[in-house]
Amino acid sequence: RYEPTWGSLDTRPLPAWFDEAKFGVFIHWGVFSVPSFGSEWFWWYWQKEKRAPYVKFMEANYPPGFSYEDFGPLFTAEFFDPNKWADILKASGAKYVVLTSKHHEGFTLWGSKYSWNWNAVDVGPKRDLVAELAASVRNRTDLRFGLYHSLFEWFNPLFLEDATHVFKTRNFPTTKSLPELYEIVTNYQPEIIWSDGNGNAPDTYWNSTGFLAWLYNDSPVRDTVVTNDRWGVGTICTHGGFYTCSDRYNPGHLLPHKWENCMTIDKRSWGYRRDAQLDDYLAIEDLVKQLVETVSCGGNLLMNIGPTHDGRIAVIFEERLRQMGAWLKVNGEAIYGTKPWRAQNDTVAPEVWYTFSPKEGKVNAVFLNWPVSGTLELGEPQAKLGETQVKLLGYKELLKWVALGEKGMAIALPLLTPKQLPCQWGWTLQLTGIS
Repeated sequence: RYEPTWGSLDTRPLPAWFDEAKFGVFIHWGVFSVPSFGSEWFWWYWQKEKRAPYVKFMEANYPPGFSYEDFGPLFTAEFFDPNKWADILKASGAKYVVLTSKHHEGFTLWGSKYSWNWNAVDVGPKRDLVAELAASVRNRTDLRFGLYHSLFEWFNPLFLEDATHVFKTRNFPTTKSLPELYEIVTNYQPEIIWSDGNGNAPDTYWNSTGFLAWLYNDSPVRDTVVTNDRWGVGTICTHGGFYTCSDRYNPGHLLPHKWENCMTIDKRSWGYRRDAQLDDYLAIEDLVKQLVETVSCGGNLLMNIGPTHDGRIAVIFEERLRQMGAWLKVNGEAIYGTKPWRAQNDTVAPEVWYTFSPKEGKVNAVFLNWPVSGTLELGEPQAKLGETQVKLLGYKELLKWVALGEKGMAIALPLLTPKQLPCQWGWTLQLTGIS
């Protein structure tokens, strides 16, 4: 059994499924999806920081005295079809999904006993959105279902009162935050708990170690659940399950601890923005590059979309997800279940990233640019005549190659028309019999 100390909790091995999965989809959805302007931090930027664009937006579009709470009933979700969402998630090639059960605004997407009249069952959709998506994901896909949960809430009076006492009192975590965590684990059995929002309070204020000890020892998901590292000031990149270190974290080199790169398709926001421009969205080439770099350095990619207040996954998000799925259909062997190789990135061709498939003993070299010459030169692999074979994933014939001295090889790529290419946006060479 695990003790409620970081020393004990940090010894828990991460369930193997998480490292094998490599790719998940993050979903930021809540009352902030109603104004869908600027950012999911709308309430804070408007009311606390009084940022000009937010203040002007409200003055121009809403009556005087309109409060953030008034957005609650407008979060309607009338087009939310959890089966449709599940089908899009499945088509993306992702192996897990993480839904925001509650963001810093405190609104819960399930009918929480601890969030009276500020939840999706009492206000707005009048539906348990967490339960509906969990059921569809489990019935229609093989994705693992996870939940994001914000520890703190910007404007909750109990939290603000604890903060004025420099967190020496603990009314908010004991009556709101912790009971909610126990509630979502017991009711929905998520296999990822993605904690966030420490509110500048230490993990002792949140009793994070007490909750995690229960989660790992006694909860219904104790054998399969994975957690992140955001459990109070000072825990990020240091304690917990996998490390996130910061938003959009992509170090470009191998890390000794399992980590995740959580990032957004919309470069500027996690929530949906009605005012987003086309070039605010990452192109599929950028997303494939992020995936390949992240996985070769031992990380998982958690790619975020923000649905609309009425429950739609905007067409551009759906397109990116389906494009990723199409790419993974061809190149999945170089991603799922792989381990980092001895080199992450090629020395001669910097747009080439490596992964290793331990079961097959194959090295995967993913190259993001098709060379004009038709020959790809690699500096890392040591090839052996009569032993080494090179295959392009999605193409039948073996490829010809020559060794370049002690280390390195030149590979002749097949002459293919754009229509004959096995995929777009990046290709995988599978190398066997190399060191």
